[in-house]
Amino acid sequence: MVSVNNVTVSFGGYNLFDNVSFLINPKDRIGLAGKNGAGKSTMLKLLAGHQSPTKGEVTIPKDCKIGYLPQDMTHQHGRTVFEETETAFAEIQAMQIRLDEINHQLETRTDYESDAYMKLIEDLTEINTRLDIVGASNTTEEIEKILIGLGFERKEFSRQTSEFSGGWRMRIELAKLLLQKPDVLMLDEPTNHLDIEAIQWLEEFMETFSGAVVLISHDKTFLDTVTKRTIEIVNQKIYDYRTNYSHYLELRKERKEQQENAAKNQQRIINQYETLIDKNRAKASKAAFAQSLIKKLDKMERVEVDDLETASVRFRFPAPAHSGKIVITAEHAGKKYGEKRIFSDANFIITKGEKIGLVGRNGEGKSTMMKMIAKKIPFEGSVQLGHSVLMGYFEQDQEEKLNLDKTVFETIDELAVGDVRRQVRSLLGSFLFGGEDIDKKVKVLSGGERGRLALCKLLLEPYNLLLLDEPTNHLDIKSKEVLKQALMDYEGTIVMVSHDRDFMTGLCDRLFEFRDGHVKEYLCDIKEFMEIRKVERLNQLDLDKSGVKAVPVAEKKVTSTSDFEAAEKKKQQIQIQSQIKKTEENIERLEAEIKLLDEKLAIPASYEELTKDPQFFNGYNKLKKELESEMGKWEELSSKLS
Repeated sequence: MVSVNNVTVSFGGYNLFDNVSFLINPKDRIGLAGKNGAGKSTMLKLLAGHQSPTKGEVTIPKDCKIGYLPQDMTHQHGRTVFEETETAFAEIQAMQIRLDEINHQLETRTDYESDAYMKLIEDLTEINTRLDIVGASNTTEEIEKILIGLGFERKEFSRQTSEFSGGWRMRIELAKLLLQKPDVLMLDEPTNHLDIEAIQWLEEFMETFSGAVVLISHDKTFLDTVTKRTIEIVNQKIYDYRTNYSHYLELRKERKEQQENAAKNQQRIINQYETLIDKNRAKASKAAFAQSLIKKLDKMERVEVDDLETASVRFRFPAPAHSGKIVITAEHAGKKYGEKRIFSDANFIITKGEKIGLVGRNGEGKSTMMKMIAKKIPFEGSVQLGHSVLMGYFEQDQEEKLNLDKTVFETIDELAVGDVRRQVRSLLGSFLFGGEDIDKKVKVLSGGERGRLALCKLLLEPYNLLLLDEPTNHLDIKSKEVLKQALMDYEGTIVMVSHDRDFMTGLCDRLFEFRDGHVKEYLCDIKEFMEIRKVERLNQLDLDKSGVKAVPVAEKKVTSTSDFEAAEKKKQQIQIQSQIKKTEENIERLEAEIKLLDEKLAIPASYEELTKDPQFFNGYNKLKKELESEMGKWEELSSKLS
């Protein structure tokens, strides 16, 4: 459909792309990959026809409809959410206006035998046929489905778009694109402003989307779920992989190893040639031989090793200060802004060393709860920190609160104390601020650089509680992986808000969902939680399809009880299975530790040495008691599944 032919793009004498070519086929699912600054967004603009190449051409067929969602765009105001979304059907609206005009003429004209009258009838037939093809009769239903899928509630359809944040207005633009059903959908970081449920809905929508998709994203799970082809931009060239992002990373690693081996072999040959040239160029009898080797060297095409982005944030959080066992206690906590109730009656306890994830749709109160824990806003009920809790708080807009007129070095140096003060440069280096970068003013930094600087500030104190509100915003995939590992190694307590499922997987083992004004606990990881939400959503769709919404309230309860019970039972089973899995892992670990000690006790010399330590058998017996307890827990959980 869309063809890129020998395209070169130059900026100030530098080539971003040099003579690249590829083809986008119908129903392709393509992810653009490459380090920051490689030209991914520029390539998307070229494909969408919003920018022209320096050389070559991008061919888009006349009947090919392109849908393009940039990272930043100008939003229209003066309409409600529904009215603005409805503009996606401009073609249908124009045809309906024309249809009204034709019907009016047919009613008032009397020249039934004229060519002009017959032309009106032909136009009428053609427009009606076209309206049937594009589904003009169910546009309202389609708008509702898309808006609800992207997180809007029906009561918000009549609100002015100007009342919403930039992230929500971006969802309206995405809704308009999806409703237009383009032949090629081009999305630049579409998940930046979506919560987890909206991202999952978009993934499911893409499964049935009939056109091609080209997208850029730092959400690894989203890329793996949606894309089947990866085009990497590196060193002004492209590499086309017929696979998803994760498999592409493996193939890219193999490619670089092959390039490095080829480059080493070539360098060995070059060294041999140069040695022979040096030996023979001064000898008259060998001069011709030396000249032939020089010509061979000149003609030799050098093997290039791609300069892949290997730099990433690399750090460890300092050992946390000691705190009491109970870190946070919430009792009947709630919050409302004016007349708008966010949530109420939240009750939970978070203990030392736990890693908790706050999940739910945007606007349900996750960031509000973080502010309540940090005592940034007034609220109802009680949220108390435990004994000796030292809290570090990374807010969602933390990078925006940096002093723009200070340099990178000054930002960290003014907060550093003690031994850390002598390590400011190395600390900044671990966040990729080296050389002249540390003297840059904060105001000239990119969003990603400001985010890294704000994260760096968290390492200046040995906090034993970290509140992290969307810490991965603006970070690339590799940097997110390093941050995740640092948090997994961190020995303190974490409460985190994130919409990145890959980042949360394996990190958070207990979740609090904020939904419909309540806070509910889930004893599972993010993958199992998403399965639970999917079951609930499918159950709700079944209820909607069966027409339950039209049934009176009393009768509705009777009709749908079994469906809700089934969904609830499914949720409980998923949570129990998660607990069984964790228990089995604990049993396996304890059995391995006990087996190792038993093997040592079986060796006479080792036995004598171990029994001299009075603490040995205390530890040994403790392991056996823990194993017995875990076995009992496993039996109890297994019985609940039967």
